[in-house]
Amino acid sequence: MGLARVPQPVQPVYFDWFEYAGHDVAFDGPVPAGHYRNPVLAGFHADPSVVAANGRFYLVNSSFAYFPGIPVFESTDLVHWKQIGNVIDRPGVLNFDGLGVSRGIFAPAISYHDGLFYVVTTAVDSGGNFIVTARDPAGPWSEPHWLPGVGGIDPSLYFDEDGRAFLVNNDAPDGTPRYEGHRAIWMQQIDRATLNPVGPRKVLVDGGVDPTTKPIWIEGPHLYKREGWYYLSAAEGGTGPQHSQVVLRSRNIWGPYVPFAGNPILTQRDLPADRPLPITNAGHADLVEGPDGSWWAVFLASRNYQQRHYNTGRETYLLPVQWQDGWPIILPPGQAIPYVVKGPSWLQDGLSQAPGTGNFVMRDDFNGAKPADEWLQVRVPTRTWVDLSSRTGSLGVHPLREDLDTRRNPSFLGRRQQHLRFDASTEMTLPSKGVAAGLAAYQSEDYWYFFGVRQLEGNRMAVFAEGRDGGGVTKTLASRELAASATLRLKITGDEGRYAFSFDSDDGRGWRTLKGDVDGTVLSTDRAGGFVGTLLGPFARDERASRSR
Repeated sequence: MGLARVPQPVQPVYFDWFEYAGHDVAFDGPVPAGHYRNPVLAGFHADPSVVAANGRFYLVNSSFAYFPGIPVFESTDLVHWKQIGNVIDRPGVLNFDGLGVSRGIFAPAISYHDGLFYVVTTAVDSGGNFIVTARDPAGPWSEPHWLPGVGGIDPSLYFDEDGRAFLVNNDAPDGTPRYEGHRAIWMQQIDRATLNPVGPRKVLVDGGVDPTTKPIWIEGPHLYKREGWYYLSAAEGGTGPQHSQVVLRSRNIWGPYVPFAGNPILTQRDLPADRPLPITNAGHADLVEGPDGSWWAVFLASRNYQQRHYNTGRETYLLPVQWQDGWPIILPPGQAIPYVVKGPSWLQDGLSQAPGTGNFVMRDDFNGAKPADEWLQVRVPTRTWVDLSSRTGSLGVHPLREDLDTRRNPSFLGRRQQHLRFDASTEMTLPSKGVAAGLAAYQSEDYWYFFGVRQLEGNRMAVFAEGRDGGGVTKTLASRELAASATLRLKITGDEGRYAFSFDSDDGRGWRTLKGDVDGTVLSTDRAGGFVGTLLGPFARDERASRSR
C-alpha cells in the first residue's frame, strides 16, 4: 500500500442557471383584494418569531445545522416578507461538524428595545443558549454572548415597562421528570448591561396547562403584556399532529400563571385526517401588535399529502388574533387553517407574495458577488468551494470529497422545496474526470437523492440517480451511458410522494426521463425524522481515490 496523499484540486463544475417552479393545487386561483395567501413563508421556515420596530416587522426562523444561520425577514404588513440577511453569516461563529442536520440552531426569538435588536436562541449540542445583538437587523450581528447556567431550549426575551429584561425558556422540570416529555417553562432576569442571568431562576409552568393529563413538550414560550395582564403563551404537545398553542396569564410577571379555560388557542389535531389539502402540526406561535391595535400570530404548520408526509417541512403561517374576555384566540376549536385570509388593515394590496409563497417561477442566473440569501449550505464551511467570480454569470462549485451522507460540509448548495408539486432544473458543464456533479434533493444525511453525471473514457458520460433511504447504504436507482455532452440540463420533478429525474444533452433529442416514479416519501420529514424540510440544488463530489495503490 502506498503512502496517503492529498489529491490535486480538480476544475470546478459550472452551473449556468438554476430554475425552480412551483404549481400546487392549494395555490391555484387569484387572491381577492385585501386578502393574503397562507403560508406566508412556504417551505422549511420553522419556529417563527416576530417583532415590530421602527414601523416595520422583523421575523426569524430556526436554521438547525444549515449555514448561513437564522434568516432575518422584513415586512411592512406581516404578509410580504423579504429576507434581508442572516444572523449567523460568518464561518467561525459556530461549528456544527459531527451534528445531524436537525441539531444546531433551535427556535430563535427576536426582540427590540431602546434602539437595539436582540436574538436569543439555542445552539443544540454546540454551545447552548446565547444572545446576539445588532443596531440594524440586516446585520452585522454581534458575536454570541453565552448564557451560563441556562439549560434547555427555546429562550425568548421580554422587556418590561420599567426596562427590566426577562428570559423565559423550556428546560427539564425541577426534580425528576414524572413522565417522558415532562418539561417546564422557567424564567430569570437578564442584566441588560452584561446580558448575564441574574437573580433566581423560577418555574412558571410545570408540565403544561393541565398537569393531570401529563402534557408533553411545553416549549417555545413568549411573554406579552396587555391591559395590565402578563400573558405567557407556549407550544404544547410536540411538533407532530398533536401540536398546539396554549396561553396563561397573571397580574404579576413572576406568576402565578392561570391557564385559559378554552386552551388550546390554536391546533389542528381535532380535525378529520382525511380532509382535503390538510394543514397539520400547527403551533409554536408568536404574537405581535399592529399599528392599528390589532394583534396577529405567526406560527408553524405543515401541508401534508397522504395524511402524514410533508417534504416542505414546517412553514410559517399568519392569522389574526381575536381577544375574547381578556384572552387571545388564534383559531377557534374545529376550524381549519385557511389558505386565503383577510389581511391587516394596512396590507399593501396588489403586491405578489412570491417567492415567499404561491405558485411562481424563480430563476437564478448567478450574477451576484455571493449566493442569494435563500441558498444554504449543510453545516458551516471550513473551506471556500462556492465560486461566483471565475466565470461571470455562472456558479462554480469546487468539488469536495464529502458525500451527502457526511456530517461535515459537502459541496452542496440548496434552496428550500416550497411546493408539493415542483420542477427544479439547471444547466451545467460536464465535470472533469473523477468528479460527479448535478442536482441533489436533500432531507438529511441519511435521506437524499443525487441526480448527476460523470465523465467516462472514450468521450462518453454516464447520467445516474442514486440515494439513501435511511438504511445506511447508497443505492443506484438508474444509470445510462451516452455520448459526452459539453453541457447538460438536469431536472428533478416532484409530485407529492413521487419524484422523477430527467436530462437533456446537446444531441437534440430533448428531455428524456432517466427514472420516474421514484419514492418521494424518502424526503418526507415524517419518514426521515428531525425538524427540517427538503432542499434542492447543485452538488459536486470529488470521487478520486485518496490513496495510491
